[in-house]
Amino acid sequence: MPNVRIPTPLRKYTQGREEVTVAGDTVGSVLDGLEQSYPGIKERICDEAGKVRRFVNVFVGEDDIRFLDNLATAVKTSDEISIVPAIAGG
Repeated sequence: MPNVRIPTPLRKYTQGREEVTVAGDTVGSVLDGLEQSYPGIKERICDEAGKVRRFVNVFVGEDDIRFLDNLATAVKTSDEISIVPAIAGG
């Protein structure tokens, strides 16, 4: 099962865990599994249409899924998925 790295703002949904393991063969199915295990987390990552929010980046390894197949991006058991909220400042 792929490992999912959880950013600090979302760790309240994972009981403070920095990394969780979730079953799935695509990024979308992993996010669905994440929601089943940790209710409320997916709405922080995806919008009402089910797409990844603009201010959230999701990576498989070092590759941004927006440049792959988005939520249909295939994942392997050995993959690491990182959820990275965008940072703004001035």
